Amino acid sequence: MSRTPFLRRALVGLAAGAALAIAVPLAASAHVTVNPDTATPGSYATVNFRVPTESETASTVKLEVTLPTDTPLSAVLVQPVPGWTATVEKGALPAPVEVDGNTLTDAALKIVWQADPGVGIGQDQFQVFSAVLGPVPDTGHVVLPAAQTYSDGSVVDWAATPDEVAADDTLEPAPVLYINDTPPTGAHSHGTASAAPSHEHDAGEAASASGSASDSSGVALGLSIAALIVAAAGAVLGALALSRRPKRS
Repeated sequence: MSRTPFLRRALVGLAAGAALAIAVPLAASAHVTVNPDTATPGSYATVNFRVPTESETASTVKLEVTLPTDTPLSAVLVQPVPGWTATVEKGALPAPVEVDGNTLTDAALKIVWQADPGVGIGQDQFQVFSAVLGPVPDTGHVVLPAAQTYSDGSVVDWAATPDEVAADDTLEPAPVLYINDTPPTGAHSHGTASAAPSHEHDAGEAASASGSASDSSGVALGLSIAALIVAAAGAVLGALALSRRPKRS
């Protein structure tokens, strides 16, 4: 019998393991996230919404981030992105809210980034959308639901709260800005590396966010290493099988 099938099996095992090693860290980060995911009460925090495209057939053409109405933000500024139109939608609050001694009856309700014609976030690409939010409310955390629209009309709602994700990890997690609460670590942590702080009080936030990112990336790295070990083992076993195969005279 020819040795070719055995070589082919060994190579297939190695390729499968390598593909798994690459896919694991990508899967761990394939969510719409806010980075840094921590902020200090009373500060004006610069946050970055990272938007990866998961579709193999369509590009991302719109992102809508819903802002809180029970702890409204009186200042919302967006950074221009070439090829995209950013709009801060304002409107009446469900009820008046006291913020820094002022009574707010209306505030920013949503940030919308819309791609210009012919522009979009393609497969294996991501885009970062930046905004300044403040003053950051003195609360545990703020959920920032995000709706991601694709060029084929499909919409992914990243809207599940931390409690909902903890109960059912198949749900699409919303970006969450942690203030007084401690960000989760491990499988349910979706934070990534932080951007440079825009306020002197944000320096501590950046360090905290970086630590959270390390925990999350460490999990992905560990899984990647495990996948490579499995791939290497498959290759070794294939080689052993080949070497022990009796030769035909």
